[in-house]
Amino acid sequence: MAMQILLNLGIALIWMFFHNSYSVGTFTIGYLIGIGLILVLRRFIPGRLYFGKLFAIFKLILMFIRELILSSLNVAKEILRPRMIIRPGIIAVPTQLRTDIEVTLFACLITLTPGTLTLEISPDNDVLYLHCIDIHDVQESVDAIKNTFEKAIMEVSR
Repeated sequence: MAMQILLNLGIALIWMFFHNSYSVGTFTIGYLIGIGLILVLRRFIPGRLYFGKLFAIFKLILMFIRELILSSLNVAKEILRPRMIIRPGIIAVPTQLRTDIEVTLFACLITLTPGTLTLEISPDNDVLYLHCIDIHDVQESVDAIKNTFEKAIMEVSR
């Protein structure tokens, strides 16, 4: 991915030098030409195109912001309720993530979302133990976490 980005930026800079114009428009045209060349030569470039990975990263960021806002509103609603009706608990979330970076990102995203906290990660990185402020159904909570953050992290990293 990094090689493709550097190649694309290099083509854009060379385009600017050839035209002796250092404007944003010239850079943009060169960048678009670089995208075209990368698409034409993609069978010779290892790995998938970086556009897909950038889109997956952007999607993960948007998903985190959405979950952050929704969970913040839910926690605020629970706190402001005259009589709190919460069922806190600790749940075990099995994960398919394997590398330390993937598991760490997963744990951090869960911890940064209000209402959940990563307590511990098993030594083999297979299970995360989470404290949740309100658990209606354990399996539903586990599935919600796995279908949002874990799935998005796998799209970014693999």
